Amino acid sequence: MKHLPLARLSTLALLAASAAFSTTHAHANTLIYNVNGITIDEEGKVIRFAELVFDDEGIITHVLERAEERPQDIDFAMDGEGQVLLPGMIDAHVHVMDIGFAALTLDLSDTGSLEEALAKIAQFAEDNPGRPWILGRGWNQEKWGLGRFPTAAELDAVVSDRPVWLERADNHANWANSLAMERAGITANTKSPDGGRIIRDENGNPTGVFIDAASSLVAGSVPPPRPEDRDAAFAMAQQKLLANGITAVADMGTPVVDWMTFRRSADRGDLRIRIMAYADSPEAMDLIGGPGPTPWLYEDKLRLNGIKLYVDGALGSRGATLKEPYHDEPTTRGIAITSPAQLRNRMSRAAMDNFQTAIHAIGDAANADVLSAIAELSDTYTGDRRWRIEHAQIVDPADLPRFGEHGTIASMQPLHQTSDMFMAEARLGEERLGGAYAWKSIIEVGGRIAFGSDAPVEPADVFAGMAVAITRTDAQGRPFGGWRAHEAVSREQALAAFTADAAFAGFADGKFGRLVPGERADFILVDRDPLLASPSEIRETKVNEVYLAGTRVFARE
Repeated sequence: MKHLPLARLSTLALLAASAAFSTTHAHANTLIYNVNGITIDEEGKVIRFAELVFDDEGIITHVLERAEERPQDIDFAMDGEGQVLLPGMIDAHVHVMDIGFAALTLDLSDTGSLEEALAKIAQFAEDNPGRPWILGRGWNQEKWGLGRFPTAAELDAVVSDRPVWLERADNHANWANSLAMERAGITANTKSPDGGRIIRDENGNPTGVFIDAASSLVAGSVPPPRPEDRDAAFAMAQQKLLANGITAVADMGTPVVDWMTFRRSADRGDLRIRIMAYADSPEAMDLIGGPGPTPWLYEDKLRLNGIKLYVDGALGSRGATLKEPYHDEPTTRGIAITSPAQLRNRMSRAAMDNFQTAIHAIGDAANADVLSAIAELSDTYTGDRRWRIEHAQIVDPADLPRFGEHGTIASMQPLHQTSDMFMAEARLGEERLGGAYAWKSIIEVGGRIAFGSDAPVEPADVFAGMAVAITRTDAQGRPFGGWRAHEAVSREQALAAFTADAAFAGFADGKFGRLVPGERADFILVDRDPLLASPSEIRETKVNEVYLAGTRVFARE
């Protein structure tokens, strides 16, 4: 695209080579023409346009169809060269800092076996002799076909001179070597905390895996990142998100240290995405927000909306709470992280000061409890609450209609469906999958859906998410015809869920998410039309340029 001269940007020295940001400053009344523009109207219908006009503050003033008369006071014009122009994508559920740290530490997400993972761990340790701890994430025993959790002894065989601490792909379990457990004082006498579980052998000895709240037993011994480490990780996270066309995110579980990292970046003029934050605890919510949600800061780039709460764990580690026992482990129904009374107390505490609640619920028992809590509290806390249920993966079909009540929003992640589908069958059995990843059913009962990725649990890849949403198949086209294909959504619904509806879920409607007059000119230029391309072609979408409020913040080299 022909654009304005680039201004030099100061970037962190740690990432100077990788964070190749470039910025084009908007002029008063800028016209971008010769584009195949696509946006979503208030009713969720697609609007196509050919030209877009925005002012010096990056606010859209006109959306023009072909041959429609332009305003007379255009100060600058840019030729879109026939590219497809879409709203900036919004990922409704990510862990921003984890994205950055995952890129700067050991990544096991691409390993296909335990042996491959151990070899990669050994190589990483050899390549980084100065690191006091070997930290990383992304392992998945289900993907490895292991049939069990990995052990500390297996880690000891490749790294025994330094503690090793590795987070599972779903962020709900961790794998330690013996030295890490020794540093944390873990013995056979260590009890599993409420909301967590230590995996043990037949003699009661910890084997190296800690689920949900039990992870804190070792995590407290891991040296915390320095502020400069956090700054570097955030810069990396921004670059990865922008490269995928993502201009705004909901950050789920924001501690105070992360909030301050975002603010440091904004104070330096380096904040290039929009963040709707949800505090990781009532204490963080109070410290950041005080008497209520923060105002929009830094020209609508940062806001604390509310709090992230947890009811259960994840399906892969059998922490998701179920109404009936697990099909493949009948001795358990999951791990309740928050009791029904605790959940209602924390939701009430937030709602009293108008904080929004975003509640993690994966199993059918967890989702039923959250839906009941919403129904109970809605009589007291009236108005526009936009109660969010994060994941909503396994729902009893009898509970699905309740998503159409009280303005409940299901914040769901399409890529979880293809990653989890065969594991879900093993965990639940075929007869209990009636409400599994039920996107279309939730929409049909009047519920509202916002799509995200849960990155770094899944890649922050919106276009792969769209392809899954409309097909229910993975990148290899499996299974043929789609997994429970009747729950696929339309292309228009998928696009809305990653833009306008994701903005609505974070109280950002009217600010950004739709390319309409009065909203921010957050848009991306891509090489194909996701409403016309085949699913496999959608996955290959190239993001050429990204603009935030009319300012270019990413350009593909």
